[in-house]
Amino acid sequence: MSLEQARVRLDELNNRYAELEAQINDPEFSSDYQRYMAAAKSRNEIEPVVLAYRKYLQVLADIPEAEALIPLTEGSDKDAAQEMLEALKQEKDALDEEVRLLLMPKDPNDDRNVIVEIRPAAGGEEAKLFAGELLRMYLRYAERRKWKSDIVSLQETGIGGIQEVTFEIDGQGAYSQLKFEGGVHRVQRVPVTESSGRIQTSTVTVAVLPEAEEVDIELDENDILEDVYHSSSAGGQNVQKVATAIRLTHKPTGIVVTCQDERSQLQNKIKARGVLRTRLYEMKLREQQDSITGARRSQVGSGERSEKIRTYNFPDGRVTDHRINFTVHNVPAVLDGDIQPFIDRLINADQAERMSAANEG
Repeated sequence: MSLEQARVRLDELNNRYAELEAQINDPEFSSDYQRYMAAAKSRNEIEPVVLAYRKYLQVLADIPEAEALIPLTEGSDKDAAQEMLEALKQEKDALDEEVRLLLMPKDPNDDRNVIVEIRPAAGGEEAKLFAGELLRMYLRYAERRKWKSDIVSLQETGIGGIQEVTFEIDGQGAYSQLKFEGGVHRVQRVPVTESSGRIQTSTVTVAVLPEAEEVDIELDENDILEDVYHSSSAGGQNVQKVATAIRLTHKPTGIVVTCQDERSQLQNKIKARGVLRTRLYEMKLREQQDSITGARRSQVGSGERSEKIRTYNFPDGRVTDHRINFTVHNVPAVLDGDIQPFIDRLINADQAERMSAANEG
């Protein structure tokens, strides 16, 4: 869809923005807090596209003026006028793409917090060790973004690996940034447990789920089986004398959620219900998507070594994302949470694909 085809919609948004601005600046209107907040929310939602469109219109108006100036100038002034015209045309093209992108439907889950699940797949102890490194990578990334992270459930192994972990990341736009991290992560290196020095390939699965809210999924107490038990360490020793860990089983779906990280039974119960609600929400979204596309490829897959979204190759010192064919030659930095270059390129690739599909439609 070209910007010319979208002009009617853009003009409507521009007029609506002006109306909302007038309402917000009207003292009588703004005295009603609920109406004021609703208007401010609506204005903020359309503001990026309206401001970009206004800038686009201004550039469109400036181009004929710049073209008319060229025949009236000579020498260095003429060169400067031509450079200005070229810069305006380039700005017009960039704004054209920006506005069309802003007009595209936004993923309704993009602003949500996320629940991330990491599990070792193929590779035994080496996969469990790498699962622990991926956990640290995402916690460090959250720290870089100044987001809050919180472990919900963690099962460690005796040598520092992870059997499985579920954790929350709370931050503005967390799902929009992390949703492409879901899938099979493959590591190639010589394991610390390998005496012969042979390179081993192992895999870890990562699932990234948009955190559900109570209004999304209503839990029926009759559908939930709740068990209370003692949290335990990797060695099986009780770390708390009081049983505080919670296991919830959702009988209709068979989904099992555990939470053992908090000190109180109530806190663990609240967290476990949040995770259960999120998994049910993700199942609901998957069913909706299946009805539209006919099939939805799982983020996680089977976890086989041949499946992968990203490979962490230690001997060559590189990390490659196979979906966008992008490589970073700094494994330690990536595992320390420096994954924004991958995320930015994945977002750009997704936007380009959606824009292409919209143009074809």
